Amino acid sequence: MKQEMAFHSGFIAIIGRTNVGKSTFLNRVLKQKIAIMSDKPQTTRNKIMGIYHGEHAQIIFLDTPGFHKPQHRLNEYMIRTAINTLEGIDAVLYVIEPEKKIGPGDRYILNMLQGVKTPVILGVNKIDLVPQREELLPMISAYSEAFPFAEIIPFSALADENVEHTIETLIRYLPEGPQYYPDDMVTDQPERFIVGELIREQVLQTTREEIPYSIAVVVEEMKARDTKELIDITATIYVERPSQKGILIGKSGETLKRIGSFARREIEQILGSKIFLTLWVKVRKNWRMNEQDLRKLGYTES
Repeated sequence: MKQEMAFHSGFIAIIGRTNVGKSTFLNRVLKQKIAIMSDKPQTTRNKIMGIYHGEHAQIIFLDTPGFHKPQHRLNEYMIRTAINTLEGIDAVLYVIEPEKKIGPGDRYILNMLQGVKTPVILGVNKIDLVPQREELLPMISAYSEAFPFAEIIPFSALADENVEHTIETLIRYLPEGPQYYPDDMVTDQPERFIVGELIREQVLQTTREEIPYSIAVVVEEMKARDTKELIDITATIYVERPSQKGILIGKSGETLKRIGSFARREIEQILGSKIFLTLWVKVRKNWRMNEQDLRKLGYTES
């Protein structure tokens, strides 16, 4: 009689500095977008849960904000979120970029990981940017000496290189267990959160200077029309100063229209329905420094 394979399930935290490709990796694994991506640091602000469904395994990934030096209360919230995620998990995937030496940011993370009792897997992302793979060896050697990693896996989330092998490796560190979530569930985040993040992503992609870091998006309403073929969405983009509001709206409203147009396409792909998107821009002075504003805008610790 053929023995049935045991089912494995568990929780894996994805950590790393800002902009190393954590969200890109999560979206690649899930084969759909739940975490926003940008070439700007500090893109991920909240802990985002993504659920991978395999034939004999279920991985609950926890994508965390990137570690960075906090400059205001929002940054402090992001760092606390990342650190708190390391409690009660089965393994850690620590994602880095292929750099020649260990920088101070990664030294900080390595020191923090000394107190983690679960296996830590080092994921070297963006290897598609390294023409000669042997160039990775000195860096891998340096990290091996700095911390007792359970595994070191080079991959490229963007190019989809070695990602499947990474998943198979992570499953080996999960205990036997039940299927925690149904097959059709890929995240615990509500649609409103995902929609708000997709709008914020387009602000990140469209604007420059300090604007991306000083905005928050609140989805005020999501309501299907009677025909069910169209969803009305109203969202407010908060900024910290009137000058930022002017930049975000743009001449004759062109910048805001462009943000709305790009965001609408992304949201329609996620929701699988046509949407009518209305965006407003409001000023909430220095909201990143105000604890009460942070709570109102959705940045609350679980």
